[in-house]
This record gives sequence, structure tokens and C-alpha cells, in this order.
Amino acid sequence: MDHDQIRLIVGIVGNITSLYLYLSPTPTFIKIVNLKSVQAFKPDPYLATLMNCAMWLFYGLPVVHPHSFLVVTVNSAGIIITLTFCTIFFKFSSWACRKKMILVLIVEALFVAGLVAVTLTVPHTHPARSMLVGILACVFNIVMYTSPLTIMKTVIRTKSVKYMPICISIGNLLNGSVWIGYAALEFDPFIMIPNVIGTISGTIQMVLYAKYSKTTIWDDDETLNEIEMPRSASNA
Repeated sequence: MDHDQIRLIVGIVGNITSLYLYLSPTPTFIKIVNLKSVQAFKPDPYLATLMNCAMWLFYGLPVVHPHSFLVVTVNSAGIIITLTFCTIFFKFSSWACRKKMILVLIVEALFVAGLVAVTLTVPHTHPARSMLVGILACVFNIVMYTSPLTIMKTVIRTKSVKYMPICISIGNLLNGSVWIGYAALEFDPFIMIPNVIGTISGTIQMVLYAKYSKTTIWDDDETLNEIEMPRSASNA
């Protein structure tokens, strides 16, 4: 098996772990729908993921970085999945949180539209376009992986992992690890850097889960209202 075949296989595995990461909030959203409330959950990770997918989708298009079919397909799926989650979150959140979400989505849409316009008019070669979009995509990938920092801070403060879904933590760790391997086979800093950070983030989340899962009161609604509800409108 040659180098290219190995890299292709690792890339396919990376696509699978990426899809797992995109789908990992599903139990959280089933809970939100059943309770008809977002409780203390925050939209930050989903808004960050949406922007991340949009950036990498554009990066993988033939006009920017040719021969990146797997990048396009997995991030197209990511956009569809994340938009579904954002819609559910919007439906069951407070009006103040909805306004914050709308503002963030408008800013993201304007940014992507501006980037597309600049990329297609200023750089005239694929390497130059790949460099421009790749750097920005790398930045937003880092944002996606570090967006749970607000949740981790709450976990440490409350000694409870009730609102840090374990599926997302596992997804960050697995996805980051696989893509580090992919980037190492043919060194790609745009893929390597954010996924190193993602692996570190996922590892920290797993450590926090192991430490605080035994002290978590899973049905403590009073703690929910006291600790998180005042914050939900200001952190969207």
C-alpha cells in the first residue's frame, strides 16, 4: 500500500469522525425538544461549527483548492446538520438569545460573502487562494474546537458536567487525532494546527468529565436555573 492510498484511507476515516462530531450533539437536542427548553445549553459551539464548515467548504471548491472532493462533501453535510441544530435551538430559546443568534448568523453570512468576493477577484492563482482561505479556515477551525471553553469554565465552577455533553468531547478528541495523522502524512499546517488544538481541547474535556461526573446531580433543576439561565442570553 503506497503513501497516497494510506493518506486516502486516513482521510476517509477523518470524514467518518467528522460526521460523528457533527452528529454528536443529537442527544442534547433530543433532550431540548422533549423538554421544549434549551435549559443551560449554549449555542456557541453550533454557531462556531457552522462558520467552520462554511469556510472549509469554500476552501475545498475547485476554484480555491482543486481535488478536495472529500473536504466539500463532509463540510456540506456539516452545514446541513448544524443548521438543523441551530433551528431547533432557536425555536426553544429565549427571545434575547434568539436576537444574539440572528446577529451572529448575519455577521457570519456577510463575512463569508465578503471572503468569496475578495478571493475570486484579488488572488488569481490556486496557491494564493488556498493560502488566503486556508489561513482563515484554520482560524475558524480553532474557534470551533475552543468554543466549549465557556462550558468548561462552568464545569469547573459548578463541579458538574451536566451541560458538557460527553459525545461532543469524544468527537473532538477522535476527530482531532485522526486529522493530525492525515496532516502528518503530507505535512499540511492548515489541517495540523487546529486539530492539535482540538485534540488538546477534547483531552481536557475528558479529564474534566472523569473528575466531575461523580459529583454531578443530573436532575437538579434548581441548579440549572440559578447557574445558567441568566448567562444564556449574553453568551450567544
